[in-house]
Formats: sequence, C-alpha cells, structure tokens
Amino acid sequence: FLNLLPMQNLISFALILALHGTLTAQTGTWKTIDDNTGEAKSHVQLVEKDGKLTGKVVKLLKSSPDRLCDKCPGERKNQPVLNMTILENMQRKEGYWQSGRILDPEKGKWYTCSMWLKDGDPNVLVVRGYIGPFYRTQYWYRVN
Repeated sequence: FLNLLPMQNLISFALILALHGTLTAQTGTWKTIDDNTGEAKSHVQLVEKDGKLTGKVVKLLKSSPDRLCDKCPGERKNQPVLNMTILENMQRKEGYWQSGRILDPEKGKWYTCSMWLKDGDPNVLVVRGYIGPFYRTQYWYRVN
C-alpha cells in the first residue's frame, strides 16, 4: 500500500499538468474563417490574464486595416476593428472556457461564448456563440 502512494501522487500531478496544458493551449494567435465564403478573415490573439481569457483582432485579412465597426454597440461604435477586443471574460471550466462573450463586428452583436480544442487538437479551436438556446459554431485555426 505504501509503495502505491508515490505512484498516485505522480498520476495526480500528471493529470493536473495535462489539464493545465489543455487550458493554456488556447492562448496564442488564431485565424478566423468567414462563415459565408470559407475564406480566412482575421487573426485574433487570445491572452490569459488573472484567470480570464480575452481576445483581440490583431490582423484583418479580407478588409481594410482601417475598417470601422459601424454596427458595434456602445464604446466600440465606429472604432477600428483592428486591435479591438472582441472576446472577453472567458472563465476556465474543466477542459474548456465559458461564461464570457464574443462580439461579431459584422453584425455588431455580443454573444455568450464557450470554446475548447477540437478533439484535443492544439491547432483547432471550437468557438461557439449563443443567444438563448440557439448557437453558431466556428472553427479557428492556430497561426504558427
């Protein structure tokens, strides 16, 4: 029995490291895809700070870098989309991020959001936006 204790501690430590790796794997820069055309649309940089995940647009691939968010609400109205925070307040949950919100600059609407790695693939991020019981899912791809 006593010989098993170090093994249990080692297994517990390995599980904690694996979970931490999965959650921090979402940080970095991700390529977004246009739902209508299937073309790459922008790069969004995800950063974790104080246990919360945020994301901002760091590159526009389809539109002018001077594009303004003319449909955005509040303080983001008519502000440049480039360098705009569009993902905020994402909180860790077992294996994924949730309870935050994501802005669609095309429509100027905020959606409740959750995200996770697709089947554990560190290069494909599932991003799901919700309004009530309805949702839309996008796949974002890691930029190397």
